[in-house]
Amino acid sequence: MNDKQAVITKQEIKNSFSVGPVELLSLNIFYPEIKLKRKPDVEKHINAHYKQEADRFYRYSSGSLLSGAKAEYADSIKNGFPFRPYDAMMTYSVELNEGCILSTYYEQYTYTGGAHGNTVRRSDTWDLQTGAQIRLKDLFPDGSGYRRLILEQILPMADKHMANNPYVYFNDYRELIVKYFNPQSFYLTPKGLAVYYQLYEIAPYASGIVVFEIPYGNLGVQKPDCI
Repeated sequence: MNDKQAVITKQEIKNSFSVGPVELLSLNIFYPEIKLKRKPDVEKHINAHYKQEADRFYRYSSGSLLSGAKAEYADSIKNGFPFRPYDAMMTYSVELNEGCILSTYYEQYTYTGGAHGNTVRRSDTWDLQTGAQIRLKDLFPDGSGYRRLILEQILPMADKHMANNPYVYFNDYRELIVKYFNPQSFYLTPKGLAVYYQLYEIAPYASGIVVFEIPYGNLGVQKPDCI
């Protein structure tokens, strides 16, 4: 096992909720479990976080989401229209796992009828030496104005995308990029800093969750590594 990396295994929780032969809700949760060579306390702390997020999504799905599916099904029986089963899924992606840094994101997808479902993305970046979460501002020197530096990179990228495809963002995308910039909505990759925007924040549904990946050198910082 590499001292500077986590060994990651996929954990899975599945369930299906039905009324007789009719499935109301399908639930699938995938979350990471890590193993570290010499850091059992850090390992336990990070695993507890991921398990907590999985349990929280399970409670939401088997609680209020399932209640909504039951009400929708009862309404469909009463009014004679087809019922579309609800769906809930949580998946994750490991974007960086080297140099004592683990950066991941997870997505929670729910479908409650209609044309399409909804996806929300969240992310975590960890120092595998200490178990501390790395914040966006931790990547930059104090007083550097990291928000401004990042937006100065994102806006020209968005301008170029919009020039190539006039429908990729909303017309007021520049104002929306600034308005909805969230210092928690980031993760790290081997090449740079990835900043993302949730569905509908700056673009129509068809554009998905929008990600801007900025090379570390463009921001005047280096990829985090072991001290």
